[in-house]
Amino acid sequence: MSDVTQDEAARHKSKMAKRKAVQDAEVAAKAITEKGLLIVHTGQGKGKSTAAFGLLLRALGRGWRAGVVQFIKGAWETGERKALERFGDLVVWRTMGEGFTWETQDRARDIAAAGAAWEVARRMMADPAIRLLILDELNIAMRYGYLPIEEVAAALAARRPGLHIVVTGRNAKPELIEIADLVTEMSLVKHHFAAGVKAQEGIEF
Repeated sequence: MSDVTQDEAARHKSKMAKRKAVQDAEVAAKAITEKGLLIVHTGQGKGKSTAAFGLLLRALGRGWRAGVVQFIKGAWETGERKALERFGDLVVWRTMGEGFTWETQDRARDIAAAGAAWEVARRMMADPAIRLLILDELNIAMRYGYLPIEEVAAALAARRPGLHIVVTGRNAKPELIEIADLVTEMSLVKHHFAAGVKAQEGIEF
């Protein structure tokens, strides 16, 4: 354990006191106490859906009721779905995709699946009991033109005041980014897949 001199301790305390004053002033300046947020997780890096499910766990810890609609992804068994089933009626989970585009190889079928998923999402958006809604891989459906971005953006912008929505997937459309309250871009620095490591249970699914 390193020794800290009195001068170092005093300088640190002064620096942190100034930082706290700036932080407190910034928080006090915020006029909006509560707002349903539109959150977008995008980018080439891993972790977009993972971060969304982490947020879902936080909401469940507060006793919120939440919904999940999975676009694109097929109905394989995942660890997050098995875990969230333990919360019973607090989570409404709908996996509506039929697999990634390179698996289905059928554009008409993909468009139909995305349309059905969007209808389910619209119903959940209208349900006043749901406070957090995750639209997993919705960005992918819009990227490939399976859903009209104008319609989706208008519906998301017109969401209920208390509803938080998280949209995940690469290549978020500029129209979505513009109306979002929070956008996080996951950057790819290094990925084990490039080194020949296959997707692993408990990490990727």
